[in-house]
Amino acid sequence: MLRIIVIILVIFAAVAAVMKKKLTIGGGIAGFLVATSIYVGTGYLGLLLLAVFFLSAVWATKHKQSYKEALKGIPAHSQQRDAWQVLANGGVAAFVAGILLFELSIKELEIIVAASLAAATADTLSSELGTVYGKRFYNILSFKRDQRGLDGVVSLEGTLIGAAGAAMIALIYACFHPRLRDPVIIFIGGILGNYFDSLLGAAFERKGWIKNDMVNFLTTGIAAVIAFILISFL
Repeated sequence: MLRIIVIILVIFAAVAAVMKKKLTIGGGIAGFLVATSIYVGTGYLGLLLLAVFFLSAVWATKHKQSYKEALKGIPAHSQQRDAWQVLANGGVAAFVAGILLFELSIKELEIIVAASLAAATADTLSSELGTVYGKRFYNILSFKRDQRGLDGVVSLEGTLIGAAGAAMIALIYACFHPRLRDPVIIFIGGILGNYFDSLLGAAFERKGWIKNDMVNFLTTGIAAVIAFILISFL
């Protein structure tokens, strides 16, 4: 009964996000499916981590939006996310959580879900806030000065903000599972996933070979793989 109530609340949350124009209708449906899969697979913790990612992403995208739009050469990021954007950031976590429905003994998959969301959080915060608060910007491939906001361009400030986002997800996880290894894996997966996001942006997205949604999907997938490898050795 309680699970049904939570799912109903997820429906209301998705509808509210659509009405507030934070999600398109397709984004709301995708968000409901992602949230439901994560909740059924990982329980309240997974749903909480997803909510933290979503709320922080919404805030970061809106933060000083007019300033970001005024910066020459930087495309404005829509505050309304569609289904592909939702799946790009939460699809990997939802898929891994879905595996838990059939493999209840593989509790390490919860760590992989969290690492995937840590990477999504780190990527969004470093991109949105690094553009605003960064001082010097460099191309991650050449390490030469480059224009802020372009694909594959990073700053020290943005990198640290991204690391803080990954740490936030890891610390929330640690509150539920106070074992040092687990949040460390989540944190490492998050920051390395964010690093690969910049590499993919510079090497492929800037050339038009892949789009941002694919970059985000690969970023969360890479973080999940990194977490899986670390779990195997630690």
